[in-house]
Amino acid sequence: MRHIRAYGLVGLAGLAIAAVAYAQSAPPATPATEAPAAAAAPAASTPGQDPNAYAELAKTHWGDAKAGAAKAGACAACHGLDGNATANPALYPRIAGQGELFVAKQLALFKAGLRTDGNAALMIPYAQALSPQDMRDLGAYFQTQHSGAGIADDTAITSGPYEGKKLYQVGEKLYRQGDSSRGIVACTACHGPDGTGNPGPAYPHIGGQQSWYVEMRLNAYRGGQSALKDDKLFGLMALETKNLSDEEIKGLSTYLQGLHNRADQASPADVAAAKAAAAAAPQPSKN
Repeated sequence: MRHIRAYGLVGLAGLAIAAVAYAQSAPPATPATEAPAAAAAPAASTPGQDPNAYAELAKTHWGDAKAGAAKAGACAACHGLDGNATANPALYPRIAGQGELFVAKQLALFKAGLRTDGNAALMIPYAQALSPQDMRDLGAYFQTQHSGAGIADDTAITSGPYEGKKLYQVGEKLYRQGDSSRGIVACTACHGPDGTGNPGPAYPHIGGQQSWYVEMRLNAYRGGQSALKDDKLFGLMALETKNLSDEEIKGLSTYLQGLHNRADQASPADVAAAKAAAAAAPQPSKN
């Protein structure tokens, strides 16, 4: 496992955020248990918007990764064909390794006009052309892709409560330990020690995500306003972020950007070859 810092690749003790996708061969699940609850529709829709797009996800079945791959061409210009947004990482977030339902939900929110933050103006026209099942298929495809990672900020903090620490270390502590004195639960509780999230309740994959995007989302959560009715997941994040300082949000954002588990890049054959080479290597003399 590796943590990518400003001065290079450095090993971390402990688990790092990984890009792990689960198999897409599962049989269709019952829509009532696999799709998110309906959202409140906007009072009025603009041309091309579908106020029912979010609720329509309840009628879909598990996405088909192969079908999603054929539909992902339109996403490649901004997010990269594999979802790693290498063309302009300062503008587009990584979606490689993201959970299927999470991707589908975001696309439906764009189409319904319920998500208008960030680069929504760029996303809405693409989302409007998708059916609910298209959204599930795209989510299934990107979930199979391996997420990359960026570089964490190693800058030393020179004043304030975190004086003497490096910026990424501020985020590292909050992510792994939280802060019980302020009621902040460790991020690992929902997003996991490896940062891949949980596809069941649709906690997103956040490992290796662009720091600017994480910062934007955390600020939105801290603001406490959601366009969705009874948005429990948003409410959970609003509760966790309400006491975070700007510096802590920046620390979390850069920590997540620089974390990545490289183990998932090795195939079983690669692992077997490495073990065989190690076994065949000359052993050090005992004399």
